[in-house]
Order: sequence, then structure tokens, then C-alpha cells
Amino acid sequence: MIEKLYSDFDSDITIRSEVAKTFPESQLDFSKISKTEGVENTSKAVEEIVVLNHEKKRVNAVMVGVEPTFLTFSKMEKHLLEGSSFLEKNDKEFGIIGASLLDKLGGFIPERVGYEEITIFAPKRDAKVRVGSNPFTTSRLSLAGRMNFNREVNAEKLIVPLGFARDVLNYSEDITAVFVDVKDGFDNQSVKEKLQNELGTDFSVKTNYEKNELIFKTSKSEKLIVLIILLFIFILAAFNLVASLTMLFVEKKENVDTMISFGADKKTVFQIFFFEGVLIAGKGIVIGLILGYSICLAQLKWALLTMPNSGGEAFPIKLSLVDGLLILTLVSLLSFLFSYLPVRFLIKKNFGHLHF
Repeated sequence: MIEKLYSDFDSDITIRSEVAKTFPESQLDFSKISKTEGVENTSKAVEEIVVLNHEKKRVNAVMVGVEPTFLTFSKMEKHLLEGSSFLEKNDKEFGIIGASLLDKLGGFIPERVGYEEITIFAPKRDAKVRVGSNPFTTSRLSLAGRMNFNREVNAEKLIVPLGFARDVLNYSEDITAVFVDVKDGFDNQSVKEKLQNELGTDFSVKTNYEKNELIFKTSKSEKLIVLIILLFIFILAAFNLVASLTMLFVEKKENVDTMISFGADKKTVFQIFFFEGVLIAGKGIVIGLILGYSICLAQLKWALLTMPNSGGEAFPIKLSLVDGLLILTLVSLLSFLFSYLPVRFLIKKNFGHLHF
């Protein structure tokens, strides 16, 4: 899910300047980049913070000017909630806006008649602020679609044609980044290293994992953290098992004395209470596994839980037999320990004169 949400919009590899926010595209040999082994496609990009206006509502946004190839390798068509995936049509330029961003503006994508229009206020490059002067360049843009990737993209991004972004920002041939799509079957890291060697130290080359390093590291460690938390919960719950066995032992002590007088030894008494504890814990394990997998299956079939700000997308569930076996093994081991140790202690304390 993390790869789908972030890697689709964030290109496999992103190239930026190490010395400035923007740089002339002539500094890069795009034919050489395209011929690098593993590179499928590229898109020049211009990114800038702008103000969007629709009727009486204004919001900040990140305008991203790209080439049409970006729509292909970002799988834009699959992430559209409304509208169509294009940036130019009949010699007219269009934009694709984040779902939450359009909601903030109070706009919508008409299905049959015309296109929604917004006004973009972009800061003038090298403009001097004076009383009565307008520090913004104003442009009108029609919206072709509303996209849904992740919370950050949905709330901040506006995709526009590269030429439109340059006109609005008064850039001649300047760009802020180059997005690179890697061919299937090639490792992003290895392709990145090749590009870094070709471009030198003046440019930063990062994979999509490095751009969202914290998110990917968190997602990988989350499973281990949840497992540790569940084990602590079970350890706390296991004290109920200890209490139940202790109360049962106290309640049945007279019966145990009677059994011992008939010739029962420590081993027999131990087995009775030990297996009682194992059965109590085993019943909880079986019921827990059935309920857990049932809830997961219900989520997969009926999408009982949806992710916030995702346009109704179901919270992801993946059933794993290995995870089930891991939990079963750990819980069974703890159940054995919390049944064995208390029972052995109680018998040793109350019937120390007997031998196993």
C-alpha cells in the first residue's frame, strides 16, 4: 500500500540541483540520461508554491509543471476520482488537481458541460515589492481531473503542463527537477548509481524510497512494533490465567488432599492443573484466531473500515499464514510458561513433602 500511494506519484528517481533551486535544462544531456541502462522515460519538472482562487476561496498549493510522459509513469488514469488524464486538448492547457485541494476551493469536475476553472497567483521572479504594485502573475486554468494518491498529494499538488508553469513563473528554460521512470526488472538503486556517476556532484539523484525514507522505514518497523505490543498485552492478560489457576487450586485443595490420600503423587496433581491452564489458554487462542481472521476476511469483502481522506478506499488487509503461525507459536509458548510455572510453584509450596 505504501509503495502504491507514494511510488506511483513520486517517480522512481528524481534528479535535482545541489547548488540551486532551479537550473537550466541545458546543463543536462537528456539523450545520455535516456540511453542509461534501465531508464524507461523522463519528464522535466517545474515546482513552485502558488495561490489558487476559485470564486471567493483561496488556498496555497504546490504547482508541478510536467511533460505528458509523467501522466503515464505515475499511472494517473488509475488515481483519478473524476475527469480525465490529459494536460492539453485542442491546443488548450489543462490541470489535474488533488482531491482535497479541490474540496477546499469548493469546486468540482463537471461530467458533461465544460470544465471547472481556477485562478493561479504565482510570485513574480525577481519582482520588487512596492506600494500599489502586484507581486503576482495571474493566470486562468481549466481542470481536467481530480486525483487521489495520498494525503499530501491530495491536499497540496496541482499538475499542469510544463510550458504553462514556465509561462506563469517567467522561466525560460529553467527547471527544478527531472523525474525518471525505471524499466520493469531493473533496480532503482543501481540505476540511480549509474546516473549519479554520469551527472557528478552538482546534482542530487534520489530514489523514491530515499525521498520518503521515514515513511518506508516506519512501515517496515510497524509490524515488529505491533507484535511486541501484542506480546505485552498477552503477558498482562496472562496474569488472569495465573489468578484463575491459583483460585482453582485453593478451591480444590481439599479434593487434592483426598486424591493424595488415595495414592496420587505430585506428577498427577501437577498434570491436572497444568493441562487445565493449557486448555484455558488454548480456548482463548482458538477463539482469537477465528475472530481475527474472520474480521480480516470481512474487511476484504465488505470494506468495513476506510482510510481517511482517501475517497472511500478500504483500509488494506493482507492475510498471511506465516503471521498466523508466528502468533500461534509465541502465544502457545507463553501459555505453556504461564501454566507451568504457577502450578509448579503452588504444588511445591503446598505439597513439598511429596516427590514427582
